[in-house]
Amino acid sequence: MIPVSCMSIGNPHAVFVTDADVAGYPLHEIGPLVEHHAAFPARVNFGVARVVSRERMDVRVWERGAGETMACGSGCCAAMVMAHIKGLVGDRVDITQPGGLLTVEWAGDGDVYLTGPAEFVFDGEWPD
Repeated sequence: MIPVSCMSIGNPHAVFVTDADVAGYPLHEIGPLVEHHAAFPARVNFGVARVVSRERMDVRVWERGAGETMACGSGCCAAMVMAHIKGLVGDRVDITQPGGLLTVEWAGDGDVYLTGPAEFVFDGEWPD
């Protein structure tokens, strides 16, 4: 059994907090099991998070239907909000993922703010 906190940040997330380095977590094995668990009939995104300090977290996310992703904004928001509710982090947290750093801000009510780098990756035209 894996203890998770569940919430929706526009899509469903189950977050597991560990004291261990998230890089060593067997996400490719556990992620599909959580995603398809009977408790989540519409499936769920599964995040593993480590609170490094009140201002820093490490997160990896298994996205439903996609597998592990390099970066997941909603997953970082879910992990931060969950940690904030539990009193583990402050109102502004830098979150490291395999794809880089994002910052999540939430004061405990209202909107959650996500900040991070943006890069142009594709240009194309849709055929008529």
